[in-house]
Amino acid sequence: MNLSFIKFRKIPLAWLLLTRQPLRLIVAIAGISFAGILMFMQLGFRDGLFDTSVTIHKLLDADLVLISPRSKSSISMSGFPKRRLIQTLALEDVEKTAPVNLTYLLWRNPENLKTRSILTLGFNPSDSLLLDDGFSRKADKLKNPGRVLFDKLSRPEFGPIENWFLSEKKVETEVAGKRVLVEGLVELGPSFGADGNLITSRETYLRLFPGNPKGSIEIGLVKLRSGANPLLVSKILNKSLPNDVRVLTKDQFIEFEKNYWKNSTAIGFIFSLGALMGFVVGCVVVYQILYSDVTDHLPEYATLLAMGYRLKSLFFVVAREGFLLALFGYLPAYFSGQILYSIVRNSTKLPIVMDANKTILIFILILVMCMGSAGIAMRKLVDADPAEIF
Repeated sequence: MNLSFIKFRKIPLAWLLLTRQPLRLIVAIAGISFAGILMFMQLGFRDGLFDTSVTIHKLLDADLVLISPRSKSSISMSGFPKRRLIQTLALEDVEKTAPVNLTYLLWRNPENLKTRSILTLGFNPSDSLLLDDGFSRKADKLKNPGRVLFDKLSRPEFGPIENWFLSEKKVETEVAGKRVLVEGLVELGPSFGADGNLITSRETYLRLFPGNPKGSIEIGLVKLRSGANPLLVSKILNKSLPNDVRVLTKDQFIEFEKNYWKNSTAIGFIFSLGALMGFVVGCVVVYQILYSDVTDHLPEYATLLAMGYRLKSLFFVVAREGFLLALFGYLPAYFSGQILYSIVRNSTKLPIVMDANKTILIFILILVMCMGSAGIAMRKLVDADPAEIF
């Protein structure tokens, strides 16, 4: 018995059963790959949404961020009194502050004259806004009114701004119906909420958006002295400042934005549901393939049982079939996902990447999908009764 079991294990029975009907194997691999690609794309869009929603948040040169309690996200910011930011300087751990205005304004494409909303930030050029060593030199150019810095990663619908600027062509257009001159380029990137970004001085910002009260800001940046604990200082400020302002650490500000897209919109749910549907589709495909395979080979399985092989050994055969299908189906899905991610990045400029976490997660999902379906199909082996078949 032991000898025959060893011989049985040496025969690649799972591989022979799968390749006996090449067309069925190709269909199975195609179905699993499609499910994998669907999961890759859905999770890629979801993660890209969360990553791009905090691109600017991560670049802000601040330890603490002040916002209005009424603010929901960067696409729905409410103002609060600028004096609240000044009041934080009373705390010894606070080194400097920077008021920032933020809203959406209409940008006119200088090439085709079409308008499109662009996220606009206004700050004092003498303040530090972004974690970029070269940004301060660009910010100096904003001290003259009507000057702006354009995000070169913005979608092409805003016009060939980067090409014109690099070719030393004067780039002049309208924002909110008023003339502006592009004095430099920055690299921020679009998001699901904003197709492009624009940075200017608060003076120019208030000229472009005269409806904004001069004493009101949307974001307050606070830089702490070396050694200060941002979490502790934020708790002290939240207790000491009036309730018309909320103090967050930079990490909390990033989570504040992510939580909006995760919990307050249907977008994150839709992408997660899409990945789940891909998983379900893959389960159905694998189950149908393995169930049909087991059903077609019931006489052979019954013969093996009659020869003395245990049912447990036959279960391992089906399990190996499931594992092989997972492996063969994952590889095309992975490489196709890489190609599609590249196409999406080039078309939308969204940072959708095939990171290690996503790669491992999808492989585990496909493995669970195939092994789970194999487990369900194994129940059919119970019908492989030699007494009934012969």
